[in-house]
Amino acid sequence: MQDLLALRDLSSAKVTHLLDLAQTIKQDPGAWQNHLQGKSIALLFEKPSLRTRASFAAGIHRLGGHSIYLDAANLMGSREPAADVGANLALWHDAIVARVFSQATLDELAQASDKPVINALSDICHPCQAMADLLTLTEQLGDLSKVTLTYLGDGNNVCQGLMSGAALVGMTFQIVTPKGYEPDAEALAHAQSVATTNGGSVTLHHDFNDLQRTDAIYTDTWFSMGQERDSNAVMHDFAPFQVNMDLMQQLGASYFMHCLPAYRGREVTAEVIDGPQSLVLHQAENRLHAQNAILVELLTGAQA
Repeated sequence: MQDLLALRDLSSAKVTHLLDLAQTIKQDPGAWQNHLQGKSIALLFEKPSLRTRASFAAGIHRLGGHSIYLDAANLMGSREPAADVGANLALWHDAIVARVFSQATLDELAQASDKPVINALSDICHPCQAMADLLTLTEQLGDLSKVTLTYLGDGNNVCQGLMSGAALVGMTFQIVTPKGYEPDAEALAHAQSVATTNGGSVTLHHDFNDLQRTDAIYTDTWFSMGQERDSNAVMHDFAPFQVNMDLMQQLGASYFMHCLPAYRGREVTAEVIDGPQSLVLHQAENRLHAQNAILVELLTGAQA
């Protein structure tokens, strides 16, 4: 494991190991407070961020390391190519955490850097979020191979990261989207193949009546940063896909999940996201622990 550019690049054994390591670090953080001592991590962000930026900075500090935040929008692109940025940062830092608009930028950074590059969100995948979500579900439900998770809404980067993660752990993962908003067809086919190998399933639907009962429902905002869509068309197409208490009860869901930021009254009602079934703050907390496991693994190769 030299980089983490997309979750689909990992093996099932590696995902399981990272989840075990995250739990170990979370349960006894004091034992890991020097694991990144003397290490410096560059946080290179093209997009605004609350959870990703704050959790990486706090997590690196807790592991004994140092981080520096760089506004990539003013550094990379027309001013300087990603390859030059990656090659230079690798001279001074032990890893690069990059939040970018395009996966191609991550690939360029990784090719130019001889230090690990971590995908902190791209247009195709959000692996750190997916790992935090798997950690959250493990804490709530135990064996992930016996869990059914239903993702509702846009087949975006969050959906595609979850899709890969669910397949790798053998989960039953249902995706339901409006027509025309499906995840990438090749990524879906790959996840379906991996899921079958691991005893799980990944299925795509457009009708709630086709879904089986689920342990949790997951949704995301209908509008992602960088997307160019007709707002009126999106609101019309997604209106029937709002998560509310009726839908939670219809599918027998015990838990609600959302990567945040959320827009109450749009993709989810306040009653659901602010109610006792909501895991959104657990997910946000676990961003730190999942990312710390990734950092420890990439930089020290520690065992759980």
